[in-house]
Amino acid sequence: MTKGKYVLVVDDDPDLVESVAINLASKGFEVGKAYDGVEGLESVKARRPDLVVLDVMMPRKDGYQLCAELKADSQYKGIPVILLTAVGSAVTSTSYTHRDGMTTEADEYVPKPVNLDDLAKLVAEMV
Repeated sequence: MTKGKYVLVVDDDPDLVESVAINLASKGFEVGKAYDGVEGLESVKARRPDLVVLDVMMPRKDGYQLCAELKADSQYKGIPVILLTAVGSAVTSTSYTHRDGMTTEADEYVPKPVNLDDLAKLVAEMV
């Protein structure tokens, strides 16, 4: 049952955040939005989400860092985290690596570009 489940979407691409938020809201989720890892952490502390959809490559604090902080905190470690990642296609042009992803305790990984319906199904299965 998705009604009333609160999902936080954290990505530095406002268009992607809005697309994911609209799609999840149409499926009955409440959706919060944050646009980088620092804002994402503040949002988690302000209202504990049932799940976090988290981009990897963001300014100020990346998704790997935020995921690691959440999973290391006894108050937040139980929150499922789905990492959205374009790292696979950008690994040669960024400082992000597959190893970073493998050592992160995210619950699921979804490659970009994101299929919104597939993402919504995954969110529904995880909350």
